[in-house]
Amino acid sequence: MRKLFIIYGLFLFIGCCFFAGNFLVEAKNEAPAEKVVPHVALPVVTEARIVSDSASPFISETERSLINAGLVNIKSMDSSIYVDLKYSTNDNFLFSDVYGDLNNGYLQKDVADKLRIAQKLLKSRFSYYSLVVYDAVRPRSIQAKMWDSIDVPARERSKYVSNPHNGSLHNYGAAVDLSIIDEQGIALDMGTPYDYFGELAYPREEQRMIREGKLTYKQLYNRQILREIMQQAGFSGITTEWWHFNSCSRNEAASRYKIVE
Repeated sequence: MRKLFIIYGLFLFIGCCFFAGNFLVEAKNEAPAEKVVPHVALPVVTEARIVSDSASPFISETERSLINAGLVNIKSMDSSIYVDLKYSTNDNFLFSDVYGDLNNGYLQKDVADKLRIAQKLLKSRFSYYSLVVYDAVRPRSIQAKMWDSIDVPARERSKYVSNPHNGSLHNYGAAVDLSIIDEQGIALDMGTPYDYFGELAYPREEQRMIREGKLTYKQLYNRQILREIMQQAGFSGITTEWWHFNSCSRNEAASRYKIVE
């Protein structure tokens, strides 16, 4: 009888081991449970986006010609200025990259120096803000392509871009389009995006837009910050675009610089 109990115990032990082994093999071969990632609510930003500095160390053929013409890379004057050339991307009113191998912002040296001063003035008031450049020099050949590609009657095209036949301060490297970003790279709310074609973007219409509730005092305040530091640095704004600033008049540019073809 004792031998029977021993034999029965051995069979029971072997059976348990076999069952446990199969369980471990199956558990090992089973696909791991999917990791659960908690949902994080991201802040909603109106008419703003996170800016990634697009400046590149690569010097293209177009940029080499700009350097030879005496223009300078904005980043070489102040590396803390962000550059996000809209026409080097599809994020513009033409929805296409019209700048090709032009990836860095260039200006006349004295104009770039004024921009450096503007950045310094901004940082002295708001250390967590920075200028972000959307457009700088624009070769006239590219402006001509932009002019021809706008699908509106020729008499209305000047609402969107200056007639390349006349030339513009962008063609001289004496004008800059820009805004302000915070420490997270998010553009301040200026009431409209860059290159918004309508009265809401017009500085001359701001008080009316305030009265009609189309522009907030916070948006106006953000625009005023930009205008004040740019004017103190020697730039002047225009009445129809909050983002555009000239370093001098067109006649002065024509007498001091050569147009960039």
